[in-house]
Amino acid sequence: MRRSFYERPALFFGVVFFGFIALSFVVAVGPAIEIQAKHKPLPGSQPMTPQELRGFDVYIAEGCPYCHTQQVRPLKMDAVWGRPSVASDYARLEPLHWWMETPGVLGSERTGPDLTNIGKRQPSEIWQLIHLYDPRAVVSWSIMPSFHSLFEVTSSPAADATVVPVPPDFAPSHGKVVAKQRALDLVAYLLSRKQAPLPEGVGGEAAAAPAAPAAEAGGGGAQDEGAMLYSANCASCHQAGGTGLTSTFPPLKDDPVVNDDDPTEHISTVLHGAHGRTINGVQYPVAMPAFKDMLSDAQIVAIVNHERSSWGNSGKPVTEEMVAKVRKEGAPQ
Repeated sequence: MRRSFYERPALFFGVVFFGFIALSFVVAVGPAIEIQAKHKPLPGSQPMTPQELRGFDVYIAEGCPYCHTQQVRPLKMDAVWGRPSVASDYARLEPLHWWMETPGVLGSERTGPDLTNIGKRQPSEIWQLIHLYDPRAVVSWSIMPSFHSLFEVTSSPAADATVVPVPPDFAPSHGKVVAKQRALDLVAYLLSRKQAPLPEGVGGEAAAAPAAPAAEAGGGGAQDEGAMLYSANCASCHQAGGTGLTSTFPPLKDDPVVNDDDPTEHISTVLHGAHGRTINGVQYPVAMPAFKDMLSDAQIVAIVNHERSSWGNSGKPVTEEMVAKVRKEGAPQ
């Protein structure tokens, strides 16, 4: 008596098993291979160093992708995080271990800010370490958990230890906060998150969108954009109220440079950054990033005018022509 297909277990199992393998190649493996072959790493991108790879491992292990994305959408609300992402931005991703698949970093939850361009937006190692130790120390309203396990408190740190200058209100009652190697590795990974320039023809119209919406001189729209750009690029250090953090990040409120009738130094600082300055008798060792390659003249105008007209400041407004002139002159020697 001839048995039916369903009564022949070996044949039934073989068809189902190899059918599953074939479908996996059609719907998953094949498209992945095609995408990897088509989208090569961008010319300006760099492979991760061994320390950055270890930091990437920490980033995944600590669950950072649950709250942070690394995909800038071609939407106005995402423009403050960088240019829209393209497939080639992820071409250098690879499995962390031989038994693991490539970690997914795009994410869908936007509980925290997108980290695609965090290495350019916030390139200060000290800020990143303070933020990891206690996010409320630099962002008062943050709901991000503290990662105290990445640090240790000791009264006698080693000579080569990285001591974190946690603001007094958040520092431990005794001892100094020292970053463990896992914290340093994680920060190294975060600082490596920088968008590479797109070659001509890569990414299409969506990726060619500006890094942030252009500001128009005057009107409430420019003021709103200045507040938005300040919030995305400046408030983490200088604080939402322009008060800064004691001995760590200088205040902008009542700052003589911000209120000076000559805005040249103010514009130059935003364009070219600053490091090791003494302001009102206080030494600030943390470096401020340069925004000349991240923001257009119109966007610099929006930020500078926001700072010069907020928190009781009364600096004269600046124009795109002023910013273009300072940009052309280059960084002060």
